[in-house]
Amino acid sequence: MRLDELVTAFTACTLPRAAWTHTAHLSVGAWAVERHGARAALDLLRAGITRLNEHHGTANTPTGGYHETITAAYVTLIAAFLRAFSREVRLEARVEALLASPLAERSALLRHWSKELLFSPRARAEWVPPDLEPLEL
Repeated sequence: MRLDELVTAFTACTLPRAAWTHTAHLSVGAWAVERHGARAALDLLRAGITRLNEHHGTANTPTGGYHETITAAYVTLIAAFLRAFSREVRLEARVEALLASPLAERSALLRHWSKELLFSPRARAEWVPPDLEPLEL
């Protein structure tokens, strides 16, 4: 799916549950950061992910659904990643580079957070700073 199609489907809640993958999260996150800036992107993603979860019948609870720390961490890391490129490089090319980078590994955040802390109900509900290594910006 092209980036613009992915974003449209995400925004309209027409994205199939099976298509809401880790790479889809990162791609939509990069689009949101690029178009709206990190602060507004976090608000947009928080609302959009919560809404999409609800649309698919996924409850946003202390143990499932939307995860604040993961979303906020990726917004921060994606913003830093995108800043490393010239604005003349198309967003789609930057997203491809992001998805080919170590940042796209599902375990990327476990360099910064212990598994116990990152997947705790508190980290799901609110921002919890890393307990292992600061985020590299």
